[in-house]
Amino acid sequence: MTERSEVIRRHRTFKLSEEEIQLLPSDEDVAFYNQHGWYLSKKLLTDDETEELVNASERYYAGERDRTLPTAPPKLAYWDPSKGDVQRHNDYVHYEHDGLAKILRKPLIGAVAARLAQADEIRIFQSTLIYKPPISGEPSNIVPWHFDKHYWSSSASDRMLTAFIPFHDCPPDMGTITMVDGSHRWQEIGSDDTVVRHFAERDRSQLDQMLAENAAYNDAEVTRIPVTIPRGHMNFHHCRTYHGSGANVSDRPRRAISLHLQDGDNRYREFPLSDGTLAAYNHDVLVRRTSAGHPDYADPDYCPTLWADR
Repeated sequence: MTERSEVIRRHRTFKLSEEEIQLLPSDEDVAFYNQHGWYLSKKLLTDDETEELVNASERYYAGERDRTLPTAPPKLAYWDPSKGDVQRHNDYVHYEHDGLAKILRKPLIGAVAARLAQADEIRIFQSTLIYKPPISGEPSNIVPWHFDKHYWSSSASDRMLTAFIPFHDCPPDMGTITMVDGSHRWQEIGSDDTVVRHFAERDRSQLDQMLAENAAYNDAEVTRIPVTIPRGHMNFHHCRTYHGSGANVSDRPRRAISLHLQDGDNRYREFPLSDGTLAAYNHDVLVRRTSAGHPDYADPDYCPTLWADR
C-alpha cells in the first residue's frame, strides 16, 4: 500500500447524513432493480458538484493530472486531442485527477450501489470520462448493444454494476444511455471468445445479432428504454444488463462518467480462452498482487472503497 492510499484509508469514513439517508433506494426501488436490471436514482449530486465535474473535466482535457498511470494497459481508452472531435473515452480518471475523484468517491454513491447490489462493501472498479460531441453522423457517437460483464470475465462477481453519471440533464436527443429492460435475467446463449472483446473492436451488426439471438433464446421481447436522467441523478445498471446509446443530435456535448463498481466479494478469477490464454483486464498490469500472485482487485490505489457497512 502506498503512502497516499494509507492516508486515504485512515481518514476514510463511511457515514451518511440524515438527508442522504433519504436518498437511498427504497425496498421497492431495490425490487425494481432486481426485476428490470437498472435504476434511476434520486438527486445524489448537487448543482455545485455537477458544475465542478464539468470544470474538472475541462482541466483534465487541457492536460491537468495529479498523477499518471505507471504503465499503459493494453486496452486503455485514452482520448487525446490528436484523435480529433470524436466521442472521447478516458479511463482511470478517478486515479489520475483528484478534482474528479473527490466527487466520484462520495460515499452516498457507494451506499446506493450497496443497496442495489445487496452488498456490505462497494469499491470502484473503473471510471471512464465520456464526451459525446454534438456532430450529426459521427459514427463513434453510437454505442452498440453490449453488457459489461463480458469485458470483466476475469472478475468472479456477478453483482458488479455501473453508475452512469451525466453532468447535466440528459434526455434522449443527447444520446442518453438506453437499457434493454430485464435483460440481466436472461440465460446467455452459447458464445465464443469474441464476447470478451470491447464493443469498439467489434462490428455493430454482430452485436445487434447477438442481442436478438439472446432474446430469442430466452423467448423475450427486446424492450429498449432510453433513460432521461435529470441533472444530479444517476442511472445504475447491472453488469449483465444490455445497454447502448444513440447519437447526440442536440446542440450541446453530452458529458458523463461511467463509474463501474464492484462489490467487496469480487476477486480475480482465471477465465481460460479457447487459445489457452486467460482473459485479462487492464488492472492486471497495474494493481498489486495477492499472496497467491493474482491481480488484487481490492488494491486501494486503483480500486478504492466507496462504501463499507462497518
